Amino acid sequence: MLEAFLSSTIGMATPILLAALGEYLVEEAGMINIGIEGAMLCGAFFALAATYFSGSIVLGLLGGIAAGCAINAIFAALAINLAVSQVVAGTALDILALGVTGVFYRKLFGITGSAFMVRPIPKIPFGPLAKVPILGPLLFSHNVLVYLTFALVPILSYLVTETRYGLRLRAAGERPEAADAIGLNANRLRWEAALMSGALTGLAGAYLTLAYANTFVENITAGRGFVALSVVIVGRWNPWGMAAAALLFGAAMALQFGLQAVGANVPYQFFLALPYALTLVVLAGVGGQAAAPSALGEPYRRG
Repeated sequence: MLEAFLSSTIGMATPILLAALGEYLVEEAGMINIGIEGAMLCGAFFALAATYFSGSIVLGLLGGIAAGCAINAIFAALAINLAVSQVVAGTALDILALGVTGVFYRKLFGITGSAFMVRPIPKIPFGPLAKVPILGPLLFSHNVLVYLTFALVPILSYLVTETRYGLRLRAAGERPEAADAIGLNANRLRWEAALMSGALTGLAGAYLTLAYANTFVENITAGRGFVALSVVIVGRWNPWGMAAAALLFGAAMALQFGLQAVGANVPYQFFLALPYALTLVVLAGVGGQAAAPSALGEPYRRG
């Protein structure tokens, strides 16, 4: 029971952390992308559709990345080039993604609710290591996306805090006018962050359909994008803190399914609300203490 819970925690945390890392990049560049939910949803659908019709998981992952980048490119065009309110643009893209995936789902696969499955991303074989009690299921029973996600934590932490490019990215999020004054081109840096974020968010969506559910249902993301937004805040714009926050929310989701599986005599609505209630409680506790980039969410036009 404990081993299943720990393994499920890692699996549930992966798409949240992957999307949160993408949001981390775009927020360090000074933008808040509420459209992360829509990018995840499009990534989930088009990853599965590409896999279903091509038979290739690799093409499916590329489809998810392309879909996430496309949604974020629209967001970047609106928020950067047209200086539209970032919150309004992101919310509109969430609604657009819900409609687009619903329409394509019905067009390609018929009546909503028809079942179509794909072969899941295989787990990496670790042989005897996977059979070690507790540590085996926790560390050696996952697919490549799980390991990639957690490997990105130190990589992005180093990239943003220790490299020249990371310094430039943070300059665009703290003082974009100063970044432009020394020739960095804040808008280009924001575009780059938006596309990198789109790739990671699209992969997060692809994980839901290619590694978690192996199929698609409308609104399969079920608010995970908004949880990822809160993970960035709870983690205080630090990838290590974000990993801890994502594991906390992953544990809440795993507990939700575990309690339902053992038949706990509690209304099922409680289980559905548990991860999101935890999000609100944690945000209320630490959200006000977090220090966001100075120019986060502020439209910027080059003078």
